[in-house]
Amino acid sequence: MLKSLSLQTRIYLSMMALLLLSFVLIGAITVYHFKKENEEYHQNRLLRKERAIMVSIDYFLEQKDLKQNPDSVVKLFTDKICELADINGLDINIYNLNGELLISSHTEYFKEGYFVFKLPSHILERLKNGEERVLEVYKADTLHFLSVYRYIKDSEQEPIAIINIPYLQTFDQSKKEIREYLITLSQIYFVFFIIASIIVYFLTRYITGSLKTISDKLKEIDIGKKNEPLIWESEDEIGMLVKEYNRMLKELEKSAELLAKSERESAWREMAKQVAHEIKNPLTPMKLNIQLLQRAWKDDAPDKNEKLQKVCNMLIEQIDTLSDIASAFSGFAKMPPPKLEVVNVEDVIASVVDLFSGKNMQISVSNTCTHSPHVLADRKQLQRVFINILKNAEQATETTEGKVSITVSCSENRVTIAVADNGKGIPQNIVNKVFEPNFTTKSSGSGLGLAMAKGIVEQLKGKIYFETEPGKGTVFFIELPVYNVEKENV
Repeated sequence: MLKSLSLQTRIYLSMMALLLLSFVLIGAITVYHFKKENEEYHQNRLLRKERAIMVSIDYFLEQKDLKQNPDSVVKLFTDKICELADINGLDINIYNLNGELLISSHTEYFKEGYFVFKLPSHILERLKNGEERVLEVYKADTLHFLSVYRYIKDSEQEPIAIINIPYLQTFDQSKKEIREYLITLSQIYFVFFIIASIIVYFLTRYITGSLKTISDKLKEIDIGKKNEPLIWESEDEIGMLVKEYNRMLKELEKSAELLAKSERESAWREMAKQVAHEIKNPLTPMKLNIQLLQRAWKDDAPDKNEKLQKVCNMLIEQIDTLSDIASAFSGFAKMPPPKLEVVNVEDVIASVVDLFSGKNMQISVSNTCTHSPHVLADRKQLQRVFINILKNAEQATETTEGKVSITVSCSENRVTIAVADNGKGIPQNIVNKVFEPNFTTKSSGSGLGLAMAKGIVEQLKGKIYFETEPGKGTVFFIELPVYNVEKENV
């Protein structure tokens, strides 16, 4: 699916995905560190509160003589812990050394099941093992909090009770702070994302726009015309690409010139060979017949006058052949530029058919179009196309009773003329060379005329092709763009 998208879209989506991923990663890392620092802050705050409370309790105990009445802990701390709880904004619970609750500044939490009346054995065990304090995390229904435990000691550093300070606001407060932080972070990221997406859009458009310019120029490259070089001032990767493109244009122009020169030389060499061959064909019998005539005249043959007449007729025929060859070559080499006009195809075909009315060939014409088709063409050149094709048909049917059918059909924007003959067809070995310049006059319908016809049709933005079957005949198809006379008049 991505392959069907344009390069600009793929670059844009890739950069946006990378940007979004970076935002998510940065956000996740930021939230993780914020949460960790928040937990450390509340833990340190609890420990600070705990130290402050213990300092107050130690100071309070220095003024009391617990040895005279060691069971007076409850009485001593009943009022004091409520005072300390109010000052520090925390709850305080006092347990005896067996872990049983003695006093609490907030008894409601015990009724609701958040605090326990009897401390777990592992806490008592850890305190007995010499740990200064035990820090625990509790989860109770909707509450999630920290709680610290440590001994209360007398002046001789002997444990007399266990103090518990729960920090109820720890995690609820953290969640609230994280939620507020995430809302703020999301709003900032949203604004950044919109701004970044706009910047990325114009950046990708700038990058791909440069590549599109190069792509359009590459599409416009034509070996047969002058190609304009690209101008790029920056010495970046695109600049290097433009530089290579301009260098390629120069190399292409040089190669095109050399190729054109080579093709011209090769074409004229081939034509010269063909012309020489065709001129040599009639010259050979001319030479032989003249030699025979000389011998007959020298020997004073009785039929020398008859031979003279026969040789003269043969010479005239061969001279006509040479004249035809010269005319064909001249016409092909000096094709005049077309004089375009609106031409009725039926009229052109009718005028050409009249030229062949005296030939030994039956020609029928049919039109399946709903109207008379018109094309924009040079009338004389279009006539030459049909003349050459009919000559081809005449040569192909010279040994049989020639029949040619011409059918005109129309589509929405093209007119097709099919010229079918009942000749012997075109041999398979020359099918691919039918439209190549060939000056032979005895190839059953191939020659310079078809090459000329192809050039004229293609100049009119049409196409010419054929279908052939040896022994049954050939059909030539000519397709030309239709000229809409009614639309032009409107």
